[in-house]
Amino acid sequence: MSAEPRFSQATVIGVGLIGGSIAGVIRSRGIARAVVGVGRNKENLDTAVRMGLIDRYSQDAKKGVSGSDLVILCCPVGSFEQVAREIKPYLEDQAIVTDAGSVKGGLVTRLEEIFYLKARYVPAHPIAGSERSGAEAANLKLFHGARCILTPTRNTDIKALEAVSDLWEVAGAKVERMDPFDHDRVFGMVSHLPHLAAYAMVVALTQMDGGEDAISYAAGGFKDFTRIAGSHPGMWRDICLLNSGNISDALGMYIKSLEKLRALMESGDGEALLSEFEKARVVRQRIK
Repeated sequence: MSAEPRFSQATVIGVGLIGGSIAGVIRSRGIARAVVGVGRNKENLDTAVRMGLIDRYSQDAKKGVSGSDLVILCCPVGSFEQVAREIKPYLEDQAIVTDAGSVKGGLVTRLEEIFYLKARYVPAHPIAGSERSGAEAANLKLFHGARCILTPTRNTDIKALEAVSDLWEVAGAKVERMDPFDHDRVFGMVSHLPHLAAYAMVVALTQMDGGEDAISYAAGGFKDFTRIAGSHPGMWRDICLLNSGNISDALGMYIKSLEKLRALMESGDGEALLSEFEKARVVRQRIK
């Protein structure tokens, strides 16, 4: 990237963990001459300014995107369409709009329709994060070594796609491309399903006799497995609703697997249990 900023002004809508981190990268690397944050929580936005993640902020998205040639949607994915319609009339002509949402598929199609002939939309999904949220959790190294999946379509502007790809590479991510619908099928299995499983396990424990008391003894495996249940509930509600078909399919297979283990356990078939555990162990060792 050249020493000169690529963008005149960048606006990040939703200055939380992901939004705050990418805003901080843009500002620290001089990718834009100014970085504007947009959000509803003034205290969080003040924190983002204090941390040097953004130059200034607005609680009004329409004002926040005014004059920006790069806009990044990092708000809850369930609000993307509403926000897109709200900001469209106030966008600079041919501004690049991208996002950090973990659902693509039909949502990409609908956003393309909203931004048609006004802005150049490039869908993206950085595979990074933690159970922490808010600008305070932002980390400029968050994307180092992480994947960022771009899900362009035949309508995606090539130059805008290259610019967004460059942005995530500067942030330290390994950029890949995937069909939007394939994205939702894959991440329904490897990301969305595990979150539901973690939430369900925590809820199940609280509903068991003595479960509340047992929580104080939770350590090791339980803490590791359920860590992601500390993620933002609203964000995961939106993901579940927007990718319900793929997640439902994945849940069906998971439930069948659990039912099989229960049947083997109840029948006392130790050899079959061992075989299932060994198969899982081999696959897990392939995951780095």
